[in-house]
Amino acid sequence: MMTTATAAKAATQRILAVASGKGGVGKTWFSVTLAQTLAGSHRTLLFDGDLGLANIDVQLGLTLDRDLASVISGNATLAQAVAPCPHGGFDVIAGRSGAGSLASLSPARLSNLMSQLTTLAASYQRIILDLGAGIEPTVRTLASYAHTTIIVTTDDPTALTDAYAFTKLTALRDPNADLAIVVNLAENHQQGRRTYDTLLKACQNFLKISPPLLGVIRRDRLVREAIRAQSPLLTRSPNSPAAADVEAVARQLAALK
Repeated sequence: MMTTATAAKAATQRILAVASGKGGVGKTWFSVTLAQTLAGSHRTLLFDGDLGLANIDVQLGLTLDRDLASVISGNATLAQAVAPCPHGGFDVIAGRSGAGSLASLSPARLSNLMSQLTTLAASYQRIILDLGAGIEPTVRTLASYAHTTIIVTTDDPTALTDAYAFTKLTALRDPNADLAIVVNLAENHQQGRRTYDTLLKACQNFLKISPPLLGVIRRDRLVREAIRAQSPLLTRSPNSPAAADVEAVARQLAALK
């Protein structure tokens, strides 16, 4: 018989956190697109963990009756806040933009929320946890519940600095943390690789760790068009360069397990 601890560990292995350090690098778009990619072969849930500045429902054009604010207020359980994304093929738990009470959750209430998510994970094969931008304790606490944390960055110097800061603080908290890098908005794969090498060198020199590169996502005008249309990229432009790159990330992610 599986013990409670064993069941919790098995559930946690299904959770992938997506972080960035800096906002504006396409983290939420990547989370949405990765969720849709994984949904092709796994039952997938996308959880908007950007507590206070949530926008997954906006990107997907969804109007939902329940969200995380409903859960925090006690008007719904986390399971009751799950909603389907019909044009994405995955389920969503949305946050609520501007809900400061979510961003300032006490450690006890945050732990309770994540305990509910861990329980819910038993119903899914993959859970994508879209974290808020930044390196605040709440963001890093949410990341600690994931089996793997994917750090999204670009070649912008401030994005690289913040990605390194997130990596450093996470590694200090848990030296065995499973971290991986995705470079977004690259002009081409070679330029993206150079961006990764810059971050990798800093991690190796100062942290003595080598988080792997999951993939490079090329800059693609079709991404902006999909966001404006509030439609997942794989639905609107399945053959676009960025869609192919996210699919490659999903394959690499599977190969690392």
